[in-house]
Amino acid sequence: MHFKDFSDLSAVGSLQQLAASPCDLTAPGLFSSDRFSRYHLSSCGFDLLYATQRVDDEVLAALQALADEAELVEKFRAMKKGAIMNRIEGFASEERRVLHTACRDIFREQPDNSEAAGQAREQLARLQGFLDDVQAGRIVNHKNESFTTMIQVGIGGSDLGPRALCMALKAWSLPDRATRFIANVDPDDAAAVLAGVDLSRTLVNVVSKSGTTLETLTNEQLVRHAYSEAGLDPARHILAVTGQGSPMDDPGRYLISFYMYDYIGGRYSATSMVGMVTLGFMLGYDRALEVLSGAHAMDLAAEETDIRRNMPLLMALIGIWNHNFLGLPTLAVLPYSQALLRFPAHLQQCDMESNGKSVTRQGRLVRWQTGPVVWGEPGTNGQHAFYQLLHQGTEVVPADFIGFRHPQYEGDLEVKGTTSQQKLVANMLAQSLALALGRNHENPNRYFPGNRPNSILLSDRLTPYAMGALLALYEHRIVFQGFCWNINSFDQEGVQLGKILATRLLEEMTDGGGDRQRLAKDSPERNLLAQASL
Repeated sequence: MHFKDFSDLSAVGSLQQLAASPCDLTAPGLFSSDRFSRYHLSSCGFDLLYATQRVDDEVLAALQALADEAELVEKFRAMKKGAIMNRIEGFASEERRVLHTACRDIFREQPDNSEAAGQAREQLARLQGFLDDVQAGRIVNHKNESFTTMIQVGIGGSDLGPRALCMALKAWSLPDRATRFIANVDPDDAAAVLAGVDLSRTLVNVVSKSGTTLETLTNEQLVRHAYSEAGLDPARHILAVTGQGSPMDDPGRYLISFYMYDYIGGRYSATSMVGMVTLGFMLGYDRALEVLSGAHAMDLAAEETDIRRNMPLLMALIGIWNHNFLGLPTLAVLPYSQALLRFPAHLQQCDMESNGKSVTRQGRLVRWQTGPVVWGEPGTNGQHAFYQLLHQGTEVVPADFIGFRHPQYEGDLEVKGTTSQQKLVANMLAQSLALALGRNHENPNRYFPGNRPNSILLSDRLTPYAMGALLALYEHRIVFQGFCWNINSFDQEGVQLGKILATRLLEEMTDGGGDRQRLAKDSPERNLLAQASL
């Protein structure tokens, strides 16, 4: 498979020329009904409204040429079939397939990768049996009581995606089922979670692919200590999700174990057992499958070559237009849904760990900007926090608004002629227009420059199916951008140096200098420890 440098693509030159005089969103008469209807795409239950992006037909045609020249869809299809995508040519790398899509390619007789889809089915069948046993009372505590809470212990991709999904779909949970999460190695995190549950009726799901993640293993020991102190057998309460053959793959220490595979990266693992065990406990097996169904539908939709019919590809290319050609370094993801409180945090990891790279797939330094800074908070709270900068600050921030026409829960009331959900959606639409249109005013303090690009993602309701589709939509947007920038979106070497230095510091703290001097007398590490009084 041929990967070509971004700056060598001929379509890049065309887009650079177009960026010299991009569409002006404040131009009178721009927002006609025709523009809104043409710059609109529907897929998998979502509508993408992108008339408020600084694009026109000429830019979209050039972005189509960019996608075709870089063979983005062809690379995506090859990824789904099992091509080795996690590699840097000529240098030591993980040399792995990238098959998170196989976790949900379980609805067809002929999946893209039969081996990985078969393993996904095996793990799902194991999960279904476990959940049936819990529901039927065949797995109970020492008092023959049912389990009502599951705590997931993990960090990074073993926490952020699963946590975001569980928070997003809490409205659909089974009666008397709750989930909690412990991630930070800060002992106060574990202490606060453990103090808020009935340990005797709580299962703990420890998640680590390698079985050696320091923060996770530390928190697992805190959990085991809490159970022992309460006079409970940890082996009757703690289960594991890990790699086959890892140090955690030990049936003597865990109630049950589920496997995750090396072809699924942590930040792309929410639809594997990493996310499905806790999500299945909360939702029940059938509703958890609806998440996979929504993700699978978006997986198929992402194979369309026409960018105006492929939502993740179009979003990826508009992001490249904003970032590489309009020079905008960040992206705000602004869900107008309190249930999506932690979804931007998941996207921070998924995007910034994937595309925060500065070497090409051939091991050369890139000559172009790669991944943006991704951040965000739910509206309308954000309107009373950082939207001031979005509207009138010197930094132009592209934005993705995410909203739903109907709430998850029943009971919304009409106040002053409209429901709360209508007020929420109206606020979202108003913010989109305000960023794009701006406002002239004789008082400079009340002048809004406008011309600030944004898109709206709108669906009927945040259901399990919709959440799966939304998750996959952003996964694919990130992957398409990485392919276009000719970088490896599937490793994370950038987190390793800090881990190495932390290990050195911990060794020094453990030894107190001791017989072995691991750190030089005047080393930066030892000097910093001294200043920190540690």
